[in-house]
Amino acid sequence: MTLVTEPKAPPRAPHPLRAEWVRGFAPWAGAAIPLTLGVTLWAKADQWQGGWSETAGQVHSAMLITLPLAAAAGCWQGGRERRRRTDELWATTVRPPLARLLTAALPVALWVAASYLLTVVLAQLATWPYAQGDHPHLALLPGDTVAMAAGALTGHVVGRAVPTRLAAPLLAMAGYVGLGIVTTVRSAPGRVLSPTTSPLTGELPVWWQPWAMAVWTGGLAVAAALAYAARRRVTALLPLAAALAAGTLLAQTGDGLWRANPIARRQVCDTSTAPAVCVNARYAGMLPQVSDALSRVTDKLHGVRNLPVRWADHGGAPRADEAQLPGITPLGWSAVRGRLTDPEQFAWEAVTALEGYDCPEGPLTARERRADDAVEYYLVPTSTRKAIDEDDARGDTAQRADLRERRAARAKLAGMDERTRREWLSAYFAARADCDAKGVPAL
Repeated sequence: MTLVTEPKAPPRAPHPLRAEWVRGFAPWAGAAIPLTLGVTLWAKADQWQGGWSETAGQVHSAMLITLPLAAAAGCWQGGRERRRRTDELWATTVRPPLARLLTAALPVALWVAASYLLTVVLAQLATWPYAQGDHPHLALLPGDTVAMAAGALTGHVVGRAVPTRLAAPLLAMAGYVGLGIVTTVRSAPGRVLSPTTSPLTGELPVWWQPWAMAVWTGGLAVAAALAYAARRRVTALLPLAAALAAGTLLAQTGDGLWRANPIARRQVCDTSTAPAVCVNARYAGMLPQVSDALSRVTDKLHGVRNLPVRWADHGGAPRADEAQLPGITPLGWSAVRGRLTDPEQFAWEAVTALEGYDCPEGPLTARERRADDAVEYYLVPTSTRKAIDEDDARGDTAQRADLRERRAARAKLAGMDERTRREWLSAYFAARADCDAKGVPAL
């Protein structure tokens, strides 16, 4: 008996889009985005890692580099057939021009968009262990992701239309310079239409701004692709009309596209001290260490009158009963990854805020200078002040004489009994609060 075996069916050919997705230029273009964006973020990690708003602003502003890179990657892919000299051969296939364009363009567009999205997620994860308040800000993400894909698609059309190998680097440079000018110049007419324009720290976009930006950038890219490759180029009018409508909405709204973050208007306070210590609710987790940094000051001010009610941190000028808390922001100076960089310097700045330096500008009298120095040295004897004293001790005659006067005033304040010193400090802070130079008590 003879067994008859049926012939095996030939393996099904892989879809051409799959080959472009996994083995072509697209994965390399996708890898370039997190590499470039990662280096940019790493170089400025001290300035964003620890603040949700700062993280969102940093990854968004980095699009000034990644968006031209995406456009250049699409442009290089668009000129591939010309470089291989197979463009005439492809023109003889039955596949329509639009299908051929999308088969080559979509993998790059999707790779760069997905890579940007992944990098943003990693940046958020890097901030999470150090965040001290607020919550992740992801509102700009839809517009940014679509803009990355749109940049790659538009670049692909340019690569097909411009017959030169220099098209990709020239497009990247032109995109970087153009976006940089439009984004950084606040009076630029197209600033609100730029996908790289960032809100100020602590501001959020209105809910529809990212979606309008996505329609604006995506519509222009789709219109360019249809106008170049569609059999009926009139179909490009539909996405173009949508893009123009979204762009008009963005342009007419202007600065109204951004709103204040509600949490930035609130403060979290430690009222167990006098003055009370208040930090912005965006950094509520830093209140214990801020209070600890100021504890030596508040302990020495116990029982002193005429002090502000609190150190405040609400972004605006302090009210009549407040003193300005030293700036936690911008990150990278006073605070890095949720920690104060120099608690001693922070406390000294807090003391100077109590001294009424918001008074009208003018030269200080000798009495004021000696009193200010004695108060600062008594409350916060910083290492910087000691180093200045050592330099003055090696200086000329005038510097040494001024140092002797300062040290004498410090010694007089430190040598007072508790009750006398409280009365003196009460009179001093009353005079400084009223900007009354003559009322500053002598030492």
